[in-house]
Amino acid sequence: MKVNGVAYRTIWVNDDGWSVGIIDQTGQPHRFITTSLTTMEEAAHAIKAMIVRGAPLIGATGAYGLALAMRHDPSDAALARAYEVLVETRPTAINLRWALDRVRKALEPVVPKDRATAAYRLAAEICDEDVEVCSSIGNHGLGLIQAMHAEIGRSRPVNILTHCNAGWLACVDWGTALAPIYKAHDAGIPVHVWVDETRPRNQGASLTAWELASHGVPHTLIVDNAGGHLMQHGMVDFCIVGTDRTTRRGDVCNKIGTYLKALAAKDNGVPFYVALPSSTIDWTIADGVREIPIEERAESEVTVMSGKTAGGEIVSVRVAPDATRAANYGFDVTPARLVSGLITERGICPASEAGLVSLFPEHAL
Repeated sequence: MKVNGVAYRTIWVNDDGWSVGIIDQTGQPHRFITTSLTTMEEAAHAIKAMIVRGAPLIGATGAYGLALAMRHDPSDAALARAYEVLVETRPTAINLRWALDRVRKALEPVVPKDRATAAYRLAAEICDEDVEVCSSIGNHGLGLIQAMHAEIGRSRPVNILTHCNAGWLACVDWGTALAPIYKAHDAGIPVHVWVDETRPRNQGASLTAWELASHGVPHTLIVDNAGGHLMQHGMVDFCIVGTDRTTRRGDVCNKIGTYLKALAAKDNGVPFYVALPSSTIDWTIADGVREIPIEERAESEVTVMSGKTAGGEIVSVRVAPDATRAANYGFDVTPARLVSGLITERGICPASEAGLVSLFPEHAL
């Protein structure tokens, strides 16, 4: 996608041939910052501190983290240590473990002197594959928007509600939930996006709104709890969100608050779709509520907010009383029964084990 007319991916190898460039997403929406990763530890910090975030991008960053580790020390012990450090940075998103497992498995039989080269090649492959996968998700989701537009007619745009950020900033390019929206907009279909602010880190306000504005997609920012009201009044045609982990039975784990949107959608007869690359499917678990570990993050993400003053200064302020504690659960699980369909790179299927296996028969039990 483009920023100020310049095409960017969210992660790349710099001109020096080894350091890894990323967009520092903590600067959005007021500052566009790029930085470089030069060690595995820096990659781990970028993931843990959410300098990079979004399941596919976390996986790509983890892969490059292993490459950086192998450049420094390609021994078996260093590979094992780098894997353990990186896999612990974010416990919920399955892409991280998927990418790390893929790279580690490929590197183990390689002689140490060749491991760095192989690791960089694998990380690049993961990134290129993610771009193709997200583009395919966009193409399949575009069909839904085209059908909705045909049903509505030319009287108004298709109104879509999304939660958190599942755009190109969460992936390498295109995104998951936003990919169909970008494809529709580029095809001339009128769309309008209701953007949940997505507290506590405001990924909707800071990232999704910034992305859509940069691409020229009409959108409106709303507080997290406004979605149900909009659905009651017929102002949402369908919802589309991403997911950090999906069970083999179709439960989806996404940013906290997604479950409440799905409940409101169900109550109001609004279709609720989830867009995901197959790398986010955890075929080893069935019950998302009981089996997916939910990350608990720092209290400060709830009690402190950052913003830009009228004078242009970026500041952080505490919004809760000094003595007040905060609980900060990063994700919740939406049961498959509330999901209208899963949009994958291979097509759209029901949120069920049978539905997923119909697209991915290699995972049939």
